[in-house]
Amino acid sequence: MNVSGLRFAANMSILYGHLPLLDRPAAAAADGFDAVECWWPFSSPAPTDRETDAFAAALDDAGVRLVAMNFVEGDMRAGDRGLLSSPRRHDEFRAGIDTAVGFAARAGCRILNALYGNREPDANPADQDQLALESLAEAATAADRLGATVVLEAISLREAPDYPLGDADAAVTAADAVNAVTGLTNTGVLCDLYHHGRSGEDVPALLRRHAARIAHVQVADDPGRGRPGSGALDYTAYFAALQDIGYHGWIGLEYEPTRDPAVDYDWLTSLRPAR
Repeated sequence: MNVSGLRFAANMSILYGHLPLLDRPAAAAADGFDAVECWWPFSSPAPTDRETDAFAAALDDAGVRLVAMNFVEGDMRAGDRGLLSSPRRHDEFRAGIDTAVGFAARAGCRILNALYGNREPDANPADQDQLALESLAEAATAADRLGATVVLEAISLREAPDYPLGDADAAVTAADAVNAVTGLTNTGVLCDLYHHGRSGEDVPALLRRHAARIAHVQVADDPGRGRPGSGALDYTAYFAALQDIGYHGWIGLEYEPTRDPAVDYDWLTSLRPAR
């Protein structure tokens, strides 16, 4: 979906999370989307061919393109924010790398989101960071084979106080460290404007500061994590800044729905960037 030169994709995991997985692509298409994104869509890090075939068929049958997907991230609704830095669970992340990259190649998806993971009370933070670097280097090397970008996301400390990438600068620093280790340039940043705005960051300024590293964007408003325009964040200014920096990537709609399409997507025509 294109509005004022910006491209929007429906996040199927939150907008259509009340539906069975295989029904979500068609629901997004019915609401006018030709592009979608999702959290980890499978039941395990190494799903059966039948499971991946069914999801691929659902995307194809609906005529929607998968533009971004998470690596294995744990149970997001239960508070997990990634596994790659967890001493106990990083093997789950690594076991899912081949699945993620293989499915991305099949679906034409070129953005793979690697959530960093929470600090754990019984783990040394430095050890977690080293583990994260090794896990991310493995993921980035695999993703590079198909020309895909691995992205790291900052999450507001108000929402995830144990998540160490709390602002844009921290996410960029972590991404740069991965590129330095791999010698590649395919690790960038997912800029979730909801988290940056909720944290009180100057969103237009950080978009301009990190323009070269931003590979994907997501949106929701605060408070309530509803659609843009439902809360206090200045999305008119945010979208204008994205236009000013020449952002041509996808913008994922990762917000809680009302389940009324006339309400959930009305802002796409009524809330336009200032020029």
